[in-house]
Amino acid sequence: MDKSKQPFRKSKRSFRRRLPPIGSGDRINYRNMSLISRFISEQGKILSRRVNRLTLKQQRLITIAIKQARILSFLPFLNNEKQFERVESIPRTTGPRTRNK
Repeated sequence: MDKSKQPFRKSKRSFRRRLPPIGSGDRINYRNMSLISRFISEQGKILSRRVNRLTLKQQRLITIAIKQARILSFLPFLNNEKQFERVESIPRTTGPRTRNK
């Protein structure tokens, strides 16, 4: 049979199904810091549902738990590690300004 006349076939690639990030026994709670910390970025932001691979209900519960943990001071609102790093700045001129003509 000619290749142009063959019906369209999907390639039979096998793929490995990813395990869900939250197991059936895990409790989504503001005190469960080992679970909550997996869903926060390095900067302290809540990661999106697409990145976490969570269901909508799980994402809502994680978000509420993170916010409760922040209010109760279990988690910081911001990760301030980069605040203390010195960034090289552009040297300023201290002389009088001159106009370019």
